[in-house]
Amino acid sequence: MSKPRLFSGIQPSSDSLHLGNYLGALVQWRAMQNDYDAFFCIVDLHALTNAAHDPKSLPAATRGLAAQYLACGIEPGKSTLYVQSHVPAHTELTWILNTITGFGEASRMTQFKDKSQRFGTENQTVGLFDYPVLMAADILLYQADVVPVGDDQTQHVELTRNLAERFNSRFGEVFTVPKLQTPEEGARIYDLQEPTSKMSKSAASDAGLIWLLDEPSVTRKKIMRAVTDTGSEVRFDRGEKPGVSNLLEIYTAITGQTVAAAEAEFAGRGYGDFKRAVADAVVAELEPVRTRTLELLDDPAELDRLLAVGAEHAAEVAAGTLKAVYDAVGLLPRR
Repeated sequence: MSKPRLFSGIQPSSDSLHLGNYLGALVQWRAMQNDYDAFFCIVDLHALTNAAHDPKSLPAATRGLAAQYLACGIEPGKSTLYVQSHVPAHTELTWILNTITGFGEASRMTQFKDKSQRFGTENQTVGLFDYPVLMAADILLYQADVVPVGDDQTQHVELTRNLAERFNSRFGEVFTVPKLQTPEEGARIYDLQEPTSKMSKSAASDAGLIWLLDEPSVTRKKIMRAVTDTGSEVRFDRGEKPGVSNLLEIYTAITGQTVAAAEAEFAGRGYGDFKRAVADAVVAELEPVRTRTLELLDDPAELDRLLAVGAEHAAEVAAGTLKAVYDAVGLLPRR
């Protein structure tokens, strides 16, 4: 019996992933690849919607992200790892989906709406507007059964489901309607300096971010300087103690303990001991990832070979879907 299929991806928009990416996505993916036919994509075309993207640094960022995927435990023998732009079917399917996407529903997508409200619609690009449709194409090309994403992407997956159902209704059953899956643990890791804000590469300060490629000493220093709360009790309470709660979430996600067990472990010990334990756990978890990433980046030719193998397999699967789509909408086949 074939495994159900999974699709997910991350933009190569920075030199390093952060702890939120790791605990909220990569750890989940590493486990899920054992039970799913997993497709993990480096979505470099999406990165072009960022006005600040640098053409000179994008190739290195793409290789760097591939190396981090592998270092975090994504295995080419189990999963298909590839670069989005290496499979032209992504953009080809996007055009077809554009023709069944309503202007109103696209304009209601959070990312475009928020940026338009903050900076004005005239300052936004068609690429940003169309970003969710490209994401739908990414998913539907591979007939994904499951899409694991963070809770900030759920709206885009719902659009994907709507488009799949709309296409199937109009043109016949072509697409698998994917199910959304958000991780139960580690879904939201917060900024160490702003513990009510999600850890994000767009944060105003680097001090609240734990990068996977940070030196261990830097990681330790950031955790020891993390914002806590009044009092000295190590207790999970997101409303009253957001800083301590964030550190508890990080600690339990890495160690596998329950929150109650972690609270008992640090009862009466104060924030200093607690932070040192969190720092020890994070450094022990991330140091092998950093070391392996740097080893992989020392051999870019091998990285490129692995990505080419992944792209070849992804393109074969995508071609089957695209042919079914073209046939369904009545495009004349090329002879």
